[in-house]
Amino acid sequence: MERKHYKQEINMTEALIARINELISHYPEGKQKSALLPVLHEVQDAHNNWLSIELQDKVAEILQIKPIEVYEVVTFYTMFNQKPIGKYMFEFCQTSCCCLNGAENIMDYTSEKLGIKMGETTPDGMFTIAGVECLGACGYAPMMQLGDFYKEKLTEEKIDQIIADCRDDKIILHDK
Repeated sequence: MERKHYKQEINMTEALIARINELISHYPEGKQKSALLPVLHEVQDAHNNWLSIELQDKVAEILQIKPIEVYEVVTFYTMFNQKPIGKYMFEFCQTSCCCLNGAENIMDYTSEKLGIKMGETTPDGMFTIAGVECLGACGYAPMMQLGDFYKEKLTEEKIDQIIADCRDDKIILHDK
């Protein structure tokens, strides 16, 4: 399978560099690699919620580590996006408990409703749908993460309402 290369403008502002340096300062000299996860979060947040190869290389340069050390982390964790995503990313838990409670049906319904497949983004750039590993809310299955928040005990009606609220800009994505 051919991998598409997405271009991204790298914008390492003074504020972002200061924040990265503050995060690195929490670790002993020579152990700046320990700041990799929080640094990736900050850099991704500052770059439209995704990390191009070039941006990952920049993180490696800043932390004075090999680029492969960054790639390993970015490709392992579903919280890091390797291509542009929609404004609203529906991250459905697709592990046993959620699937036993109808997650696959809800994911299929959402895909059909938005006219995209899992892993795709709507042409207007509004929505992306992804399946992720356990989000740790088994008692509220089926569920998904939307920004910093969980949407639980999902039904088709709840999905319809969430989509409508997103389109009406009524959804808060972050608690910062």
